[in-house]
Amino acid sequence: MDDKTFHVPTIDITCYRTADAHSDPACVAVAAELDRVCRDVGFVQVIGHGIDDSVIADLMGALDSFFNLPLAVKKEYRREAWTNRGYSAPKSESLSMSLGIPTANQMNDFYEAFTVGVEAAEFAELDLPEASYASNNWPDAAPGFEPAVRRYFAAAQELARTLMTVFTDALGLEPGYFDNLIDHSIEAMKMNNYALPEGDTEFTGDLTGMGAHTDFGILTILCADQVPGLQVLDRDGRWHDVQPADGALLINLGDAMARWTGDRWMSTIHRVDPPVIDGQIRRRRSAAFFFDGNHDAVIEALPGTLADGEKGYAPITIAENIAMKVAGLRTGVAPATDLRETARVAAAGN
Repeated sequence: MDDKTFHVPTIDITCYRTADAHSDPACVAVAAELDRVCRDVGFVQVIGHGIDDSVIADLMGALDSFFNLPLAVKKEYRREAWTNRGYSAPKSESLSMSLGIPTANQMNDFYEAFTVGVEAAEFAELDLPEASYASNNWPDAAPGFEPAVRRYFAAAQELARTLMTVFTDALGLEPGYFDNLIDHSIEAMKMNNYALPEGDTEFTGDLTGMGAHTDFGILTILCADQVPGLQVLDRDGRWHDVQPADGALLINLGDAMARWTGDRWMSTIHRVDPPVIDGQIRRRRSAAFFFDGNHDAVIEALPGTLADGEKGYAPITIAENIAMKVAGLRTGVAPATDLRETARVAAAGN
């Protein structure tokens, strides 16, 4: 992989948290730079995000407290098939199948994960579907887990909405354009542990860390160890290694934003292949906060994103798009429609 010409830019969004974005020249520059990055790379490193180092440190400590539990204990909190909450054991998912791309062994992503998210009860005045806003399954076997995760989750929620203001300006939309599309947003956080499953003594070549995929919603905020593993596919079909810079969070776009912009902005295909040394995997932890938008928000071309006569994506709701992709990753059932991202992965090199 040639990384000499591939760079994930770092953008300081402090002005969007501390100033009037619509009158501050620094914010105008930030929005313009974000537009360029979203067109060319689809990944950006954000500093000035406002999430304190101690909150991140406590989150990582919470991950350790849970993932260090015996496998039998972790499985007591396993995710039910119809929800996106709780524990997923190693080799229970295959993210590449969200794009309809099979692997040698259908469920072979070796990471384990724990997922939490926004619940329907938080919007008691609305009749929200449990499938999109399921109840959490907090692990009482790791007593400090819930409070530490809740603190980080709340901070990520605030950051996501700040980023939506930047996105609005970068796309030249009216202030508040997305407000009624994200006021009961599906939000989930998947905390991942890349390490050999309990009982395995060495890595075997038929396993992958996390298969090639795009994220399903609007944007993802990724907090990760500075350990190699994350790889991003560029527009020319080449994979590149990406690690977060000191103090930075990685932000990538999901399918909803790509569809809204007619692929003017990229829903970046990525995968995880942590390094293997003498048959052992160097452990890597990450927490991906998915900001997906309202379940009933319709994804169709935003004003000014399509040229005259250009055909955009067919309209689809946020929930419908997520359901289509999730069916692949958890059941091995390929999406029923041809996806542009699938062709990009098929054309890519190793």
